[in-house]
Parts: sequence; structure tokens; C-alpha cells
Amino acid sequence: MEQEKHHIVGYKVYIYVLLALLVLTGLSVAVTSIELGALTVAVALILAATKGALVLTYFMHLKFDSLMFRVMVSLVLAVFAVVLVVTLLDYLYM
Repeated sequence: MEQEKHHIVGYKVYIYVLLALLVLTGLSVAVTSIELGALTVAVALILAATKGALVLTYFMHLKFDSLMFRVMVSLVLAVFAVVLVVTLLDYLYM
């Protein structure tokens, strides 16, 4: 069994991530009041994906885990993306 390395993340990093999440949430709310047409949903999804990546990376410590966990999370997200695209294609061509 390999020895796990312990990582220590300072509070400053968590505060920066919290501030970034708050700013991105504010941008998400602001985008809803701006008339961007079809881009409104795309911008909101990009902001949500960015927030999710921050949470996965820092709060769930994926940044400090082994490569195996990163690959597994990436595969799950890829399967989710494929299911989402197939569902949207079904919705578009009904």
C-alpha cells in the first residue's frame, strides 16, 4: 500500500475560492437580466460549469488526489455530457 501524502491548504486559498464562487454566482444572476437571446443559457451553463470545477478541485480535494480519481471524474462528466447531448438532440428533432 502506497503512502498517502497529506496536503495542507491555507485558509487564504479557500477564501479566494469562496470569493470566486460568489463573483460567479453574481455574474450568473446578472446574466439573467441581460438580454442575450440564445446565448443566455450557454453563458449560464459555462458559469455553472466553472463553479462546479472550482468546487471539485478545491473543496472536494480533487486537485490533491491521485490521477485515478481525476480520470474517474472525467469519465463520469463525459458520460453525462453524452447523455445530455443525446437528450437535447432527441428534443430538437421530435
